[in-house]
Amino acid sequence: MAENAVTAGRTASTGVLLTLATAQFLMTLDSSVMNVSIATVAADVGTTVTGIQTAITLYTLVMATLMITGGKIGEILGRKRAFAIGCAIYGVGSFTTAVAQNLTWLLIGWSLLEGIGAALIMPAIVALVASNFARSERPKAYGLVAAAGAIAVAAGPLIGGLLTTYASWRWVFAGEVVIVIVIVILARRMNDRPANPDAGLDPVGTALSALGLGLIVFGILRGGEWGFVLPKEPDEKSWLGLSPVVWLILVGGLVLRLFMSWERRRQASGRPALVDPALLRVPQLRSGLASFCLQYLLQAGLFFVVPLYLSVALGLSAISTGLRIMPLSITLLIGAVGIPRFFPNASPRRVVRLGFLALLVGLVTLIGSLEIGVGPEVVTWPLLLAGLGVGALASQLGAVTVSAVSDDHSAEVGGLQNTLTNLGASIGTALAGAVLISALSTSFFSGIQQNPDVPAAVSSQAEVELAGGVPFISDDDLKKALDQADVAPTTAAAVLDENEAARIDALRTSLSLLAMIALLAVFVAGSLPTRQPGSEPDQEPAGA
Repeated sequence: MAENAVTAGRTASTGVLLTLATAQFLMTLDSSVMNVSIATVAADVGTTVTGIQTAITLYTLVMATLMITGGKIGEILGRKRAFAIGCAIYGVGSFTTAVAQNLTWLLIGWSLLEGIGAALIMPAIVALVASNFARSERPKAYGLVAAAGAIAVAAGPLIGGLLTTYASWRWVFAGEVVIVIVIVILARRMNDRPANPDAGLDPVGTALSALGLGLIVFGILRGGEWGFVLPKEPDEKSWLGLSPVVWLILVGGLVLRLFMSWERRRQASGRPALVDPALLRVPQLRSGLASFCLQYLLQAGLFFVVPLYLSVALGLSAISTGLRIMPLSITLLIGAVGIPRFFPNASPRRVVRLGFLALLVGLVTLIGSLEIGVGPEVVTWPLLLAGLGVGALASQLGAVTVSAVSDDHSAEVGGLQNTLTNLGASIGTALAGAVLISALSTSFFSGIQQNPDVPAAVSSQAEVELAGGVPFISDDDLKKALDQADVAPTTAAAVLDENEAARIDALRTSLSLLAMIALLAVFVAGSLPTRQPGSEPDQEPAGA
């Protein structure tokens, strides 16, 4: 009888974990699955590539701005109920996107409804892991959930490429509807902490947090187009000579400062607050959130640069690019699940630092391996190392962050955690892209100026026409553009050679910045605990 009860308990826990991991996979998939199919989707719904990029940007924006509020709603209604409501909204959004015939309905389904649904689901996932697993079991649980999200980023282009090539992009969203229905059915087996209807929702705090985060994330996402500090185009609008991005981020930061002051005032007067400001004074939580932010920054930057290299510089198809990235998913899963299983008492601080070091070594290896003429196999070993590093981080950070405070605050921590991960991912993509284009432009202009086969007139004209930045394009696309401009064959060949060399320089520069951030992250993890959260089950965490 006892053995049957234990077996049943393990089966139930496995079912809960797979349900939550699948939900995390689905939420993350939407941010990457359509990146390789933008042109096809644009043609299908009668819009432009810019229109589809706007839909992707707004999805990230809606999700990031409402994440803290989504965590609070989970506390008020109950995490399980908030999770189910979020799944329902997300499913309606997926169905709307699958049948959308124009950009308006695509924005309503994909950007708005799916973004709102994800903002309810993702904080609830963090809290439900805490409700369904003992502290000693959480590292493995959080590791698998985080690994599912990271694998979705890697597998997204492959899934999107396969379905777009052999069926239709609409089947991606139709499949999401089916998966969401299954998730809702399986979610009924989950345990949950009692809801707290008295917590109350803070409308002013909700508005301030959404506005502040929205301004910051929107500014970061527009950094590649507008310029981070100075305007990208000479004749582009600027405020006091600076790019609008600077002012958006500054104003967003001031609004968030006002938000925290408002929350402290509400708490002092005995009214419910959206976020307990005292949480951010817990060193372990601060270090965990900062590490999460840096992990997703590095992860997003890497997933931006490597696919760009494979698809543009080497000319691989979306499917081949996805297959070349898959080795990262393998070691990521091994690290996320294997470390808690085989090293259950490992120091979280040491594992996280080793994870960032593995990422650093992977980035440095890739920087050293990039040469003109190398094939796609050059990314394999660096991605295996990077995947192991991300897996190590995934195996620790979720459990460490939630265990920094009492379980009553798990929904709030979930909201903060997902806000920081979205912010980190937005910064990583924008920063890697901005540095890439800046380095590409500098290297390309320097190359053609010093190349005797490129006339000075052609070099000057290129600098004028490409003042906003040299685009990262393939040799075939550049050759077509040069042929259309009737550039002499000798000059065209020289420009192609310089562009190829500049692309490698730009990739190395962007990856070097990520490597420096990985090194910085090693020191940020200094306040993480040296003992596993479950090693002292009867002791309340410091921030309880």
